[in-house]
Amino acid sequence: MIKSMTGYGKAECELAQKKVTIEIKSLNSKQLELNTRMPSVYREKELEIRRELSDKLIRGKVDFSLFIESLGVESNSAINGSLVKSYFSQLSAISADLGVPINEHTLQIVMQLPEVVKMTRDELNEDEWKIIQKGIAEAAAALENFRIQEGDSLAKDLIININNITALLEQVAPFELERVTKIKERIAEGLKELSSPDGVDHTRLEQEMIFYLEKLDVNEEKVRLKNHCVYFLETMELNEPTGKKLGFIAQEIGREINTLGSKANHTEMQKLVIGMKDSLERIKEQLLNAL
Repeated sequence: MIKSMTGYGKAECELAQKKVTIEIKSLNSKQLELNTRMPSVYREKELEIRRELSDKLIRGKVDFSLFIESLGVESNSAINGSLVKSYFSQLSAISADLGVPINEHTLQIVMQLPEVVKMTRDELNEDEWKIIQKGIAEAAAALENFRIQEGDSLAKDLIININNITALLEQVAPFELERVTKIKERIAEGLKELSSPDGVDHTRLEQEMIFYLEKLDVNEEKVRLKNHCVYFLETMELNEPTGKKLGFIAQEIGREINTLGSKANHTEMQKLVIGMKDSLERIKEQLLNAL
């Protein structure tokens, strides 16, 4: 079964006083490239997240994001009141000594001094983490469904192009017979021009015929090309990631098409080969996004 590497999954979790949103995006890549973005409180779980996503997503350029939206009035910052009073008292004493009056800007200055606002670090809550884990699994499953849907479209296009190659291959046979006849006529004409007045050297003619017909015979290429196309379609049905394997089969298909083209020696056969190459290029483009 073909799956696309392109996908998107999203899940939301409702926790006490906050809402957690999880997003996973995936694009095509030769290997798994996983980038994560999350609040520092969950950083200790990053390896666990990476391991879980690696097992499920296999390959692709994956961006994982975890966002937190506060739903209450809780804050991880607090004003150190005693320190504010101490700073203000000291500034007041200095102002009195200097004869500088205290005004509304004094408190603003105090609030900018070190340690006035304390930032407290959130601690990871394991009960909350279990809920977030379920959200991650839901987002990964949504992305997987997206990949399957995209893969169905991908598979249809691949089948159309493989069938097009086999259809063009079947059209080669009539031109093979025509080509053989023309080659025989051309060799016979050439030998007549070069032969002695006594006539054509039939032994030489037979040798030339055998040489050219063996050199331009495409039966092996046709058989191998057809087998590769059948194997390609069979591989698509496997219940595992097949993108790389299909890429290797496509390379073999390309080799047989190129050899067929080099042996064609016929205008109409060359046109058929060009049509095969066009379909093969479409296949290669699609396989870049196949898992």
